[in-house]
Amino acid sequence: VAELAIAMMIYMSRNQFKPGTGCEISGKQLGIIGFGNIGQLVAKKGTGLGMEVLVYTSVLQDKHQGWKTTFSKDELYSSCKYVSVNIPTTPETKKSIGYDLISQMPKGGCLINTARKDIIDEEGLMKALEERPDLKYATDVAPDCYAELKEKFGDRVFATPKKMGAETAEANINAGLAAARQIVEYFESGNTRFQVNK
Repeated sequence: VAELAIAMMIYMSRNQFKPGTGCEISGKQLGIIGFGNIGQLVAKKGTGLGMEVLVYTSVLQDKHQGWKTTFSKDELYSSCKYVSVNIPTTPETKKSIGYDLISQMPKGGCLINTARKDIIDEEGLMKALEERPDLKYATDVAPDCYAELKEKFGDRVFATPKKMGAETAEANINAGLAAARQIVEYFESGNTRFQVNK
């Protein structure tokens, strides 16, 4: 998922590999919304590519492994050319990213969503793209209004044919190994942390 997020940043910054001048992601600010395992991996990979990483967090920490943190979503969106969204759908996050945040992004800003489609307020996204012809949106889960977005904004909007963040051979193997370890832990120690049916 983290590699896909970075790949989509490069894909959009290089005009989807079509003729014409694109831009580099090195030296640009990358904002991270959702700092679990995937968010941390996006931050590490972004840092490795020379990006300046800013993380939105509720945990008090000034700096961690080369990136800065902020308690303000407004600060993150207004200062980061690329924003990677990595949060689950909850009552609090559903449609939490819309016009007010997206429209604050710097010139040429690009929102990358490898999380869930319903955390994006699609009406707000469309309004921001209408008012700001420099903004872009890329996702691995097509919005409900994707056909309309493509018709209105063309290559400024991109969605993969299906949700594919974890569609790699390595991810499938790792998922199987994780499941096996959880079963072993249950029989060895009674650990039910990952129990599905209760």
